[in-house]
Amino acid sequence: MCVEGTPPPSSKLTRRGVLAGAAALAGTLAAAGHATAAGAHRADSGRRSPGTTPRPGHLVIEGGTLLDPATGEVTENAVVVIEDGTVRTAGRRGAVAVPQGVEVLDAHGRWILPGLVDAHIHLSTAAEARDAVRKGATSARSGSTFFYQDIAVRELARHSPALAPRLTAAGVFVTPDLGDTVLADPDLTPLARLKDGVRSPEALRRVVEVNLARGADVIKTRVNERAGLPEQDPLAQVYSRDQLAEIVAAARRRGKGVLCHSYSEQGCHDAVMAGIRSLEHGAFVGERTLHEMRRRGTYFTPTLTAIAGLAESSDPVLAERGRTYLPVLKRAVLAAHELGVPLAAGTDSSGGVVDPIGGEVELMHSAGLSPLDAIRTATTGAARLLGLTGTAGRLTRGHTGDALLLSGDPLTDPAVLKRPVAVVRAGVVAA
Repeated sequence: MCVEGTPPPSSKLTRRGVLAGAAALAGTLAAAGHATAAGAHRADSGRRSPGTTPRPGHLVIEGGTLLDPATGEVTENAVVVIEDGTVRTAGRRGAVAVPQGVEVLDAHGRWILPGLVDAHIHLSTAAEARDAVRKGATSARSGSTFFYQDIAVRELARHSPALAPRLTAAGVFVTPDLGDTVLADPDLTPLARLKDGVRSPEALRRVVEVNLARGADVIKTRVNERAGLPEQDPLAQVYSRDQLAEIVAAARRRGKGVLCHSYSEQGCHDAVMAGIRSLEHGAFVGERTLHEMRRRGTYFTPTLTAIAGLAESSDPVLAERGRTYLPVLKRAVLAAHELGVPLAAGTDSSGGVVDPIGGEVELMHSAGLSPLDAIRTATTGAARLLGLTGTAGRLTRGHTGDALLLSGDPLTDPAVLKRPVAVVRAGVVAA
């Protein structure tokens, strides 16, 4: 059945609606003021220059041990100067000019890292967004939401950075059965009458087009059923290579990439050959597919956190699935890394529970990556996937002023990344 009879909605008109929703989600300027005041209070817990008045986005972090994930360089007794939310300079004390009258965050005895990137997370509420920041994710990529909440969260982050990660939004899932998501936009409702669901080229293009009209930055789809539902078979394939290629082509026409939920080797291979930008989960991805991913530059976001979580489920089917999949996925991660497939860390957090992205780094390390390489999957590597190279993943001049203060050495014990002592988002200490 054709669903292309009416054109997708105007992005100009719908963006106005998205911004209005974001303003409501942000709680207007009151929420921003609360975040600023809370950030100033946290900075005061360090050391403050006499007679200064806190200025949002202006901060000096001094006295800690700074790690640059790109080079592996470690700078002791470091100073990071952030102005208007952006790093002006960073280096060893004495080699960096420290401006007067700026709030100072004392990092003595701490390690300083750039804010982490969660390349696969589902953020549907302001509370979840704020929790993600508190747990170290200062940038993120959405794995989709049911009703375009992620687009509003993205706007919340732009207006009030301390309340949400810088977010790459995916909009709604391109999946055969949209369920109640057909109510996310009037232009999706004709799809509810399709007997076979969202499978035809016209229907696939329609969901992509509505997503992009609503302001999505990337497109999320699936090739396999879900692992987190006991009644589904994660190895069952729901879209063919041709169907996936239709989704990829529709996204590429607007300059957007596609991330694809996957588990089976055949599903992974079809998704990669269809031209996706990143493979999500991918427990049973095989060597032929990994070689193809390396050739194409396709990213692998294994979401080890989510699979490890299944192993702890009270449902016996899910628990067995997690126990079976996790070691297989860890072997795939190590094989990908050794072949040179780019890796990105993602927790797949959803349902109101936000897992710390530092836990994914720890699991990457347990899969066989060195601590530094594991950290790169949540900094420089994930930033590159999200198109944030030069913005996120490092604390050097021109990068955003997002930082973590840690209680110990992450190059010795990556587990310290799960519990940041403090998180700085665009030069404001998150509360």
